[in-house]
Amino acid sequence: MSAPETAIRKTLADANLQLAIYNNTGRFKENRRRAVAPDQLPEYEDLRTRAAAIKRHTLSFLDVYLLQLESAVEDSGGKVIWASTGEEAADFIVKLAKEREANLIVKSKSMTSEEIHLNDRLAHHELEAVETDLGEYILQLAGQRPFHIVAPAIHMTRNDVADIFTEKLGIEHDTVIENQAMTARRVLREKFLSAGIGITGANFLLADSGAVVIVENEGNARLTHSAPKVHVAIAGIEKVIPRARDLAVFLDLLGRSASGQALTSYTSIVTGPRRQGELDGPEEFYLVLLDAGRTKLLADPEQRESLQCIRCGACLNACPVYRKIGGHNYPWVYSGPIGKVITPSFQGKEKDTWLPFASSLCGACAEVCPVKIDIPGLLLKLRKELVTANPADRSAFQVWAWLMRRPGMYALAARIGRSLMGFNIGPLAAWRSERDLPAAPRKSFRELWKERKK
Repeated sequence: MSAPETAIRKTLADANLQLAIYNNTGRFKENRRRAVAPDQLPEYEDLRTRAAAIKRHTLSFLDVYLLQLESAVEDSGGKVIWASTGEEAADFIVKLAKEREANLIVKSKSMTSEEIHLNDRLAHHELEAVETDLGEYILQLAGQRPFHIVAPAIHMTRNDVADIFTEKLGIEHDTVIENQAMTARRVLREKFLSAGIGITGANFLLADSGAVVIVENEGNARLTHSAPKVHVAIAGIEKVIPRARDLAVFLDLLGRSASGQALTSYTSIVTGPRRQGELDGPEEFYLVLLDAGRTKLLADPEQRESLQCIRCGACLNACPVYRKIGGHNYPWVYSGPIGKVITPSFQGKEKDTWLPFASSLCGACAEVCPVKIDIPGLLLKLRKELVTANPADRSAFQVWAWLMRRPGMYALAARIGRSLMGFNIGPLAAWRSERDLPAAPRKSFRELWKERKK
């Protein structure tokens, strides 16, 4: 049994974990359904169409908008850092921290920083990086990666959090959620006041103004970019959109798709460092634009569509596979349906070849996607590529095609197959372990048809 299969079976056997995943994703799923209902947002489908069109247009002219973004950021006093790889992005941040003698760095939630393993790189250079999102902070203490794109600690209960706080912070075991939040607030407030650098992600980048848009619910991202002297925003190059007026379309969709909120609690639009006469904000601002495989994906006309993703997590909450196996059984930081699409494209299609096949192709992910990504279609294309590249799979389909062109041989193979349906031996045992098959019929359709003709 492979390592992924062992881990998945362990998750399926954990009743408490199954309940936590199912309840939390179910709540998000229902909240979203109500938030986009016709009586709440009658223009929902029109917004989806517009958002998809904006994303497709931007990706078609991405080079133009990225250069416009760079110019606007520099005009506002900031600096753009182009990073071809995750290593380049992390190395720049390490170098900056050492030059500014910033041994403490605070971070708001950022899947892009997870993607490049930034915390590990900083720790290797003896630089302390502290996650300030409550869920991310809990996971950092626990030594885990995010379980969900939007709600990173969705798999944990209040008892799990109490155990972690007692072990890592040395406090009394307390399962009251409000008290746990206050504990984290007390610890993190001191970190905000002492940090030399604040690192955020970016939900959107506005090409016309050079603004970084950060959407959150806790206010920690706002402190992260405004309290330290240096603000570094790190984002994939696909996060850019053309104009500020395009932003309203995405803000109408993002909160509703992610958690069912009409609008998240905090939406910060940050443009460069603090200006003369302003009372708060950083003295320096850097925007790190990360490629790390994105231009390769952009060049693929069939898979480019996946770059439209706005990381709302709606597809995870709707996916029957994710709701059973959870986020940690996916091989990379991105889980759920969108993770099955972009992980092979970013990490290499020859790695974790099982991933595109871990889907029922029910279409629920495409139905809820706010930017109309055809995830099932993209998965089918990946499957085709993997099968074509695999000699064993290709041979199996060649045998199937040969049989389909020879009715007599097909009938013989069907009789043999019917006789083997009751056996659990060799490869059949593994195949049947995941399937409940009906009893084999006494006669085939061909035999019944012959009798009917008589």
